This record gives sequence, structure tokens and C-alpha cells, in this order.
Amino acid sequence: MPEALLYIAILFAIIIFLSLFTYFVPVGLWITAYFAGVKVGIFRDLVGMRLRKVPPGAIVRPKISAEKAGLEVLLERMEAHYLAGGNVDAVILALISADKANIELTFERAAAIDLAGRDVLEAVKVSVNPKVINTPLIAAVAKDGIQVKATARVTVRANIDRLVGGAGEETIIARVGEGVVTTVGSADTHKQVLENPDSISKTVLGKGLDSGTAFEILSIDIADVDVGDNIGAKLQTEQAEADLKIAQAKAEERRAMAQAREQEMRALVEEMSARVKEAEAEVPRAIAEAFRTGNLGIMDYYRMRNIQSDTEMRTAISETGEGESGDDRNPGA
Repeated sequence: MPEALLYIAILFAIIIFLSLFTYFVPVGLWITAYFAGVKVGIFRDLVGMRLRKVPPGAIVRPKISAEKAGLEVLLERMEAHYLAGGNVDAVILALISADKANIELTFERAAAIDLAGRDVLEAVKVSVNPKVINTPLIAAVAKDGIQVKATARVTVRANIDRLVGGAGEETIIARVGEGVVTTVGSADTHKQVLENPDSISKTVLGKGLDSGTAFEILSIDIADVDVGDNIGAKLQTEQAEADLKIAQAKAEERRAMAQAREQEMRALVEEMSARVKEAEAEVPRAIAEAFRTGNLGIMDYYRMRNIQSDTEMRTAISETGEGESGDDRNPGA
């Protein structure tokens, strides 16, 4: 029984040893590389990658692809790129594609493009096969105030030399939209734009919109152009409405000021009337005081009353005469 346990323990030890050995020494991968003509050291390269926490397959398989495509890429550079967080397989495929398309691309530049966050393989494909970017609907206004709506198709090719630090598709779309707005805005009438839409693409293409971007603009084609709203008339209408509201506000202000002045005059008249009544109320007191002091006799008082009565009669006669003359001038009244 103890011998059986010993054999089982030895068997488990052998299994663990073989598992660790095959993990640290990927013999199958080494055999594949050997028969592919790629020189890879078992202990120096494969075991070293395991100790540096680099999967040997992520380095050796791209190395085999590069060797078969006739490219010489050092394992140390590939491993360094992997440790930097790059995609070694995408970089090698991009190098192979660039080599087949006669595009000059080094491993260092491809690695820099990959670490910059761009798809280096897609960039090489766009460099070989140009890409079409469709812009959203662009609205611009000609000098006659008519709005013109257009969409454009921009054919671009990736510029490998400017992929690192160069602007992307969003900048191309924004610049093309700006160019379309400027070109349409400089047209005298919207009919000129509708008759010659190619003038837009020629003008915009000549502005060098791809400067500082990761692309080279090959062509700009106007896909669709249409007439929009009459912006000039709408602005004039809105301005007229605004002027009308301003005039109404000023008229309301003048009316309020006139009402305030009228109320002020009424208050002044009422105040003066009150003062007159107050003064008239003092007249009998003054006459009585004059009687007591002897400054006014009874005959003087009667003369004053006669003068008042005569004055009131003359006033009534004059008013009656004016009414009769008015009736004569207008018999039908």
C-alpha cells in the first residue's frame, strides 16, 4: 500500500513538472518556428518571455508572418512594443500590407501610430484604397438671402507621415462645411450655386483643407444641393416686427406721460379752484370787518353791489348774443 501511494505521488510530481515545463517552454511553438525558418531560442527567448510575462505566441507568430513576407523585425522590438501596450499583430500586418503596396513604412513609425491610438492596419488600407467621407447636411445663405442646403462626399487618402499628431475625420468634415458655407455666401444669387455646384467643390478643394490632418483630400464632390428658406425675407420680417414693437412701446410711453401730465394739470386746477373758493369765502368776512372798522359805508357797499349786478348782466347779455349769432350762422342746428 505505501508503495502504491509513492507511485501516485511520483506520478503527480511528473505531471506537475511536465505542466510547468510545457508552460515555461512552449515546445510546440518552438517546433513551429523552427520549421518556418525562424530562429528562436528556447531558454533565451521563449522562457525569457514567460518570465517577463509576455505570451510567446503573441510575439513568435507575428515574427513568423513577417519572416515569410520577407521582413526582418527583431524580437526585442516586438516584445518592447507589446510591453508598451501595443498590438504587435496589427503592426506586423500593417508592415506586410505596406510592403506589398510599395508604401514606405518602418516598424518604429507603425509602432508609434499604433501607440497613438490609431488603427495602423486601417490607415495602410486607406492609404492604398481611398476612403469616402459623407458630410452631414450643410446649410448656407447666398447674398440674395436664399438658403442653400448641400451635402458633399470627400474622398481622402491616409497620409502615413502625418498619422501621428494629425487631425482626424471630424476636422476634415468641419473644414469642408466651413468652405461650403463661405463659397455659397460669396455667391450673388442662389441660382448661381444651383447652376454650377461644381464651383463649390473646386473652390473648397483649392483651399488646402487637408493641411495638418492625417489625410490627403483627393476630391470633393457635391452629392446633393437644394433650396431652403428665404432667410433674408425672414430676417426683414423679424426686424419689421421688432421695429413695430419698439414703436408701440414708445407710443405707450408717450401716452402714459400725457396721462400723467393731464392728471397733474387736473390736480393743479382743483387746487387753484379750492384756493379761489377759499378766497371768496374770505370776502364776506372782509366786508364785515370793513363795516366794523368804518372803512366801508353802507352807500359804498350798495355801489359795489350795483357794479357786480351790472357786470353779471352784461356778461349774461354777451353770452346770449354769442348764442344767437351762432344760431344765425347755423340755422339748421
